[in-house]
Amino acid sequence: METIISPWRMAYITGKKPDGCIFCKSSIRSEELILFEGETAFIMMNRYPYTCGHLMIIPTRHVSVLEDLSAEESSEIFRLVGVSIRILKKAMQPDGMNIGMNLGRAAGAGVDDHIHMHIVPRWSGDTNFLSVVGDVRVIPEDVSETWERLVPYYRKYLSGEPI
Repeated sequence: METIISPWRMAYITGKKPDGCIFCKSSIRSEELILFEGETAFIMMNRYPYTCGHLMIIPTRHVSVLEDLSAEESSEIFRLVGVSIRILKKAMQPDGMNIGMNLGRAAGAGVDDHIHMHIVPRWSGDTNFLSVVGDVRVIPEDVSETWERLVPYYRKYLSGEPI
């Protein structure tokens, strides 16, 4: 039997969670995971991704209810979804994408007081027996390496260059 060791994960699982919001700039947000900062929303890597390239698009304003988003926030979030899909297709060549929100703890939201949209690139065969029988997920690339791969595309987008 093969053993997969992920020692960084246990510290998160068992550790005390810091006070504050992980998505709010004025709180405990991790700036090294940010790919793009827009006017009313931003794009951030998921520190604990489902697959490589797992992104989140998040309103800058602390909003816990989808229907409280302004028209500008909703528009920018969905524009950034489209941009992110183009970038992920170009940079990572996935076979498909999962896109969605988990609204509320009962729906699976890990952070339920600041809404966010997930974009999860998918490849044929990216889930295997480990996920099914071992409750283990294998991520073949470090989040920081994926960030390095994606951020040049967001910089192009920011400067107005075609992506």
